[in-house]
Amino acid sequence: MNRRARSRNMARSDRSRVLIVDDEKSMRELLAIALAPEGHTVKAVPSVPAARTALAGEAYDLVVSDISMPGESGLDLLEEIRRGDPGLPVILITAYASMESAKRAFALGVFDCIDKGASFNVEEFRVTVRNALESRRAREENKLLKQELRARHGSGSMVMDSPAMRAVGEMIERVAPTPSTVLITGESGTGKEVVARAIHDVSSRAGAPFVSINCGALPADLLESELFGHVKGAFTGAVSAKKGLFQAASGGTIFLDEIGEMPLPAQVKLLRVLQERTIRPVGGTEEIDVETRVLAATNADLAGRVADGRFRADLFYRINVIPIALPPLRQRREDIPVLADLFARRISVEMDKEFSGFLPEAMAAMEAYGWPGNVRELENAMRRAVTLSSAGPIRLDALPPDVREPEQRVVPDAVGTPPPALPPGEKMDQYLDHLKAHLMQETLAACNYVQVDAARRLGMSFRSFRYYAKQFKLEVRPPVNGASPGSGSEE
Repeated sequence: MNRRARSRNMARSDRSRVLIVDDEKSMRELLAIALAPEGHTVKAVPSVPAARTALAGEAYDLVVSDISMPGESGLDLLEEIRRGDPGLPVILITAYASMESAKRAFALGVFDCIDKGASFNVEEFRVTVRNALESRRAREENKLLKQELRARHGSGSMVMDSPAMRAVGEMIERVAPTPSTVLITGESGTGKEVVARAIHDVSSRAGAPFVSINCGALPADLLESELFGHVKGAFTGAVSAKKGLFQAASGGTIFLDEIGEMPLPAQVKLLRVLQERTIRPVGGTEEIDVETRVLAATNADLAGRVADGRFRADLFYRINVIPIALPPLRQRREDIPVLADLFARRISVEMDKEFSGFLPEAMAAMEAYGWPGNVRELENAMRRAVTLSSAGPIRLDALPPDVREPEQRVVPDAVGTPPPALPPGEKMDQYLDHLKAHLMQETLAACNYVQVDAARRLGMSFRSFRYYAKQFKLEVRPPVNGASPGSGSEE
């Protein structure tokens, strides 16, 4: 089912349920009457304890609550809802709006605050309710899409066939329920943001925002404005106040990618946020509470940057509470076939093409390649391969030149003892092929010509071993009548 059809079906099959909480009977009746033309199912209760009972008994799509009530307040209810159902939108209304109450409400992730005094406007209230419910529907739809993805491919683009990635998966499950800061390290393209999203998606914050920013993509002054916001007039061009990403992610998760590139002045402010759980917008004087989980990632050696003064030691210790190191793709070759299949199928659907798998030589070349760009490079290679393929399985010639290069090398005519030094006029690639072929042939003989055992001893996949054995014309069966391995004879 496509996204638009799913959205229509949700709208048809699920009339929204709205819970109104206000100690004034006249206000409860006014709000219920205002929502009657919208077709919602409305329940109105006079207190927070009554709201708690209603929420325990039925599922609601929106809560509209007064802030100031006898006993427990609307802010207390909002805080409780955020702990139990972070994705449930809450609109707060009050006749006694104060800056402190509004600051706390937005820090807790309220959808909006409305003045119910003389300026109360029924149509504006309806519009706010529509927007809140649409936000709820969008989140529910995204949740369904993620569930569909997991059902088909595990956790999104995460493939965990290899022991190294299974260990990463176990770590994700252990840290997700906690509020701890996590530092994800790994080479470029290893999937650090995918891991960060997985931590968010399986945590209690899954219904709240996930906001990411590349700390190395912006200059220092603009980065601080993006992270912490700014007040009107804070700098040239600041014609109005702007919320920062920490506020936008309140109740959810902020992902600081390439944190090693963050300028030192911004590092000082980030350290304060992690310590105090408050932010101060650029040009502002007031502290704003934020309740946001921080996940960070880097492909740099942060300890080395601490040593040479480019990264603050106190910030490093603060973010390195739980480190997760992602292995490069070359160290998890078991995952290459599964990832290639996942990407090729997904891209084929995008391009409205049929996917028929890979020819053996294409898969062998992919398994043999080093993938310096890691998972991102593999995904791009699959996009190229699907684009260039017409019908049938993906062929070797549809892969990028760097991946299929082994077939383009000069293959030795026969496997013999490798020369002790690079012979004059021979290229290094050809010489290395001699060495590789010799080692494979010797290992094959030592394993009684059982290719699976030889591949395992050399740390190669069976497909890769078989591919190179064919390319190098290795003797894959025991010699007959005393013929020596490497004579090039074939049966």
